[in-house]
Amino acid sequence: MRLQFSLIILLLSFGKVYSQQDSLSQELDEILIQENRIQIPFSKQSRNISVVTKPQLETTPARSLQEVLTFVPGVDVRQRGVSGVQADVGIRGGSFNQTLMLLNGIKLTDPQTGHHMMNIPVPMINIDRVEVLKGPGARIFGQNAYAGAVNVITELSDQKSLRLQGYAGDFGMKGLTMAASLPTGKYRQNISASYDDSNGHWYNSDYQVTNLFYEGGLELNEHHEFRGMLAYADRSFGANGFYTSAFPDQWESLQTTLGALSHRYSKNAFNLLSRVYWRQNKDEYRLRRNEPEFFQNFHTSNTYAAEINGSIESKLGKTGFGLEIREERLESNNLGNRDRTLGGLFLEHLIQLGDKVDFRAGVYSNYFDDWGWKHFPGAELGFQASEFLRFYSSIGNSFRIPTYTDLYYVGPTNIGNADLLPEEAGNFEIGSKWIKGGLFAELVYFQRNTDNLIEWTRTDSETPWQPQNFNAVKFEGIEFALSYRFQPKNQLLFLKEFQFSYNYIDASLNPQEGIETRYALTALRNQIIGGALIGVGKKIEWNTKMRHTERMSLDPYFLLDMRVDYNRAGKVGLFTEISNITNADYIEAGTVQMPGRWFRAGVMVNLE
Repeated sequence: MRLQFSLIILLLSFGKVYSQQDSLSQELDEILIQENRIQIPFSKQSRNISVVTKPQLETTPARSLQEVLTFVPGVDVRQRGVSGVQADVGIRGGSFNQTLMLLNGIKLTDPQTGHHMMNIPVPMINIDRVEVLKGPGARIFGQNAYAGAVNVITELSDQKSLRLQGYAGDFGMKGLTMAASLPTGKYRQNISASYDDSNGHWYNSDYQVTNLFYEGGLELNEHHEFRGMLAYADRSFGANGFYTSAFPDQWESLQTTLGALSHRYSKNAFNLLSRVYWRQNKDEYRLRRNEPEFFQNFHTSNTYAAEINGSIESKLGKTGFGLEIREERLESNNLGNRDRTLGGLFLEHLIQLGDKVDFRAGVYSNYFDDWGWKHFPGAELGFQASEFLRFYSSIGNSFRIPTYTDLYYVGPTNIGNADLLPEEAGNFEIGSKWIKGGLFAELVYFQRNTDNLIEWTRTDSETPWQPQNFNAVKFEGIEFALSYRFQPKNQLLFLKEFQFSYNYIDASLNPQEGIETRYALTALRNQIIGGALIGVGKKIEWNTKMRHTERMSLDPYFLLDMRVDYNRAGKVGLFTEISNITNADYIEAGTVQMPGRWFRAGVMVNLE
């Protein structure tokens, strides 16, 4: 710990000597958080939200979105292997089933299991930014946004461009990516493809991942816009230690398809977005890779959904409204053939109380086949104390229904529980944020009181895991985040960006004596993240990232990663990355031993 804080102090001192601030606040004012209905600039939000911008995505030492999210304060990414082959994302002590993933506002819910939530069929090169909402998002996005939501945003360009990337590294790792922007008149379109594979960092951890992505948009006139999207991901991997250590030859293959069509109408103070989408996920799982007859599962889930979201401004403020209906179907040799229908109604209102106070409140009412109507109210209060300082507070309810794996799974080491009840929680947070020039700082306290928490338990190592409901479980914590961006001078060596964050989470879950829990007490306890982006001359960028992670009931670990880019924004650029420089011994999920020090290097071609 002494070494980590010494590095942080050194970076702060370095920045003080060799830097000059620029206008970060103007940039944050221009970012509208995509919430489907009422959209508010980041700087005016009365919620704890983190935004990962495109330059940050491009300079972070990471080969996948999952790895990028490990550097977002308050986000717990538990990877099984490298390059995002499979990863569980939790927010504020929540499990992977309690976080909602979205792509341009489209829910990527998987009724089979939350383990597939991060199967996002979009190459990293296409992502414009990532918005991470911490705390309940049920009032905004629906029931799966229990502890938070991650919204991946892509953009269509008016400029023709072609980007090519290739890399290779340790463990036989290699990858290729192609992305093109091909606007024709008023029609804009992106097309991209990526392929990654590796021999694996330990026994039976090889993988192959393919992503195909197409997005098009047509602006008929100033009032009407149509957009369409079609994406496909194919990933197969050795799953040693993913779900149990008893079978090191586990193997899994997943194919995810996503299609969406949308229409946006806007005129004066009225906006209306309507869309339909379909998501399919095929999952083949083998307990013994080369002996499928020993134990094999086939699951195919299909989600069909339609949404209408809108907003209207008046003298009384801004009103948001929405309607959705979703049907989830599953065909499985293990879980059976299942289907359920969910419907929802959104209503919210934002008003300005004088020059400094704003208040936003709303409710999401959801209908479920098995549990009837459930209502999730929420409210936010903001106080703009000065041009740069904002105080805020929010409350809200959240809800999650069990997945089909929670309810019906039957296997040698895991069995479901058909008597599970949905999870419910009441949430509260209070915080402040400071945005001035290149400085951003935020301090937040949060609390989540859960009823019927779903947690996998067992009595001893000889009995299978089974989910149970726990009552009156309390999560609370604090988060502090600081970032500083600088306008470089004409110097050989200068600091461009500095980041630091600290998170603390405590949980009151006290299972009965002799009962072992699987996920709840492996949530984050202490998390420290630091980073510095240094410029060398006009073409070299050197990014250093560090993480200290301590989970409840698990050993802490410290990771140090670096990336160096040459001519990143030019026609031809080079990069090299080093992960786990200190060669730490650590596990993030299951019994998967993560790799020690490993390297990647590659080339980028940018043509316009």
